[in-house]
Amino acid sequence: FPVTILSSVAFGNPSTVTVTLNEYGNAVTTTKKLNLTSFNDVDAALADVIAYNAADSIDVVVANVLTGGTNVIYGGTATGASGVTASGTMAVADIREAVTQLRTNKAVPRIGELYAAYLHPRQSADLRAEAGTGGFQELTKYVERTPFVAGAVGALEGAYIVETPRVPSETNASSVVVYKAVVAGREALAEALAQDTSVVIGPEIDALRRFRTIGWYLFGGWNRLREAALYRIETATTIN
Repeated sequence: FPVTILSSVAFGNPSTVTVTLNEYGNAVTTTKKLNLTSFNDVDAALADVIAYNAADSIDVVVANVLTGGTNVIYGGTATGASGVTASGTMAVADIREAVTQLRTNKAVPRIGELYAAYLHPRQSADLRAEAGTGGFQELTKYVERTPFVAGAVGALEGAYIVETPRVPSETNASSVVVYKAVVAGREALAEALAQDTSVVIGPEIDALRRFRTIGWYLFGGWNRLREAALYRIETATTIN
């Protein structure tokens, strides 16, 4: 039998994405007097506050990066954020369209065959209120009763739904609050970290060692990696 020898194919030239590194952090100072007179464990409470502030602050930065993409779907019949009306709420059709576009773009799913959909709790409430075949389904109908993704509440039209109050919003010219949900694949975001989030204990420079400073610090940056792997859905909500 004749043998065909295949020639190798040249690998395509990669494109570059610039990620600018910035310093992020926050700190708070407590006193020895507060620790001695408080009924609660101040240090433990402070650790929780610092951790939450770090997560909240970084999520806002990342959310603003993700929602700055060029691919967008508007609720209802609107063609822009200013045209979103109070009736233009989150619908199954919006998730379906975003997932369809991502699959068409050959975007790699986040987990298995599912993309990640990050919705504001108010958007999620509107979505779950929509009845009919093909509507919202609980995750336990598809996976074992084990932790899936933090904040994930269900699966729908090829995406798992994550509720987060950190979804950005803005008020348009018609005084309608517009929420900016994100449906993303694995290649949506580029991250560069020179130093990951860490707790920083400040020095006790007071002569009587009365003041104690604790905070968090991160040196890094984010940028959209592949626009084809990211869609934004802007809608209003019926939940006040």
